[in-house]
Amino acid sequence: MHQQVVVTTDAPAALKPLLASAIQSELRMLELGLARIAARLQAFEKQYSLTSEECAHRFATGEMGESLDYIEWAGEIETYRRLEEQRQALQRATLH
Repeated sequence: MHQQVVVTTDAPAALKPLLASAIQSELRMLELGLARIAARLQAFEKQYSLTSEECAHRFATGEMGESLDYIEWAGEIETYRRLEEQRQALQRATLH
């Protein structure tokens, strides 16, 4: 889906470089968050000898139970997916 956003300002500063810089800063923050979560996911995978994909599937179908670790793991998986979607959206963004 193609989306377009129009931003206007009466500020004297050039807006395009500011927006480009803001997007790059947000991308860096997302990448740091993704790296941190990836490390957490690896720790869970090692601890339980299970991939995160398998955990997500089993958790969604109720096969994993409701221990605090499993709930936290499932939350980390969901957070990773959301941050990755945001990162991809910003990487595809163009300023004209």
